[in-house]
Amino acid sequence: MDGKGGKSLKIGIVTKDPEAYGSATLREALTKRGISNVCLSFPQLVARVGYKPYFKMGRLDFLKELSALIIRPIGRGSLEEIVFRMDVLYRLQRLGLYVVNPPEAIEHCVDKYDILAILEDNGLPVPRTAVTENPEEALRLFHELGGDVVVKPVFGSRGIGSTRVTDPEVASTIFRAITFYHGVIYIQEFVPHGSSDIRAFVIGDRVAAAMRRVATNWKTNYSQGARPESIKLDNYLEDLAVKSAKVIECKIAGVDILESPRGPLIVEVNSQPGWKGLQSVASVNIADEIVAFVLSELKR
Repeated sequence: MDGKGGKSLKIGIVTKDPEAYGSATLREALTKRGISNVCLSFPQLVARVGYKPYFKMGRLDFLKELSALIIRPIGRGSLEEIVFRMDVLYRLQRLGLYVVNPPEAIEHCVDKYDILAILEDNGLPVPRTAVTENPEEALRLFHELGGDVVVKPVFGSRGIGSTRVTDPEVASTIFRAITFYHGVIYIQEFVPHGSSDIRAFVIGDRVAAAMRRVATNWKTNYSQGARPESIKLDNYLEDLAVKSAKVIECKIAGVDILESPRGPLIVEVNSQPGWKGLQSVASVNIADEIVAFVLSELKR
């Protein structure tokens, strides 16, 4: 199979673990189509400026050999490491390599304040949320939001580090601890949601699959034990999910929706979503849907 310019298709998968479910199923879907693929990690990468090849890993010349780059979770890192990785993705994109998701979408999604602000700016419903670096202000905000809040890390996923707080003394202690370590205090109203939420998996301009995540407590992450159930979204919820991804040009997105007493609320757009739990209740092969989408984009 040929890609742009007549070169043979070869797809790179940026991942911290080639054997992780998402990366492994993507490789399987590509192999079934006869498409060459390779897993990449940033610590193995060499980037050059002023002379070529600009990007190389071992003998692999990214710009000469790859037709597209699929970004899976790229791992934790220092501020320098993360900034460098994003710089690399931006430059690869500028030099003509198809990168999904685009680096700008990744940057918006990893920042919980930024993504919610953009969603609200575009008329999409989000929970009441307040962010500050000041622990005294944070305590006032705790009461402003009803004295029942979820404190989350601005950067984080899978519900790790998120804490529900209802006691003002506990809240004050947490806020001071966060600022002691130069963190930012991100406070969100606790939204009654019956211990479940909806994950819509958006590919391009449609929801490819969706599930309800049912938990035994308020955290509904699949990685924390929530049970996936198949669900067919109505047109309104599907439209919300697709719009939430499109406003930041996120091509492949996991959109999390809470069904609140005042209507659905978008709580997160994940630019590097997993699909192991969703695949167990989905009627489509999600990895194959992603590969089909990437191939359709390369033909455009």
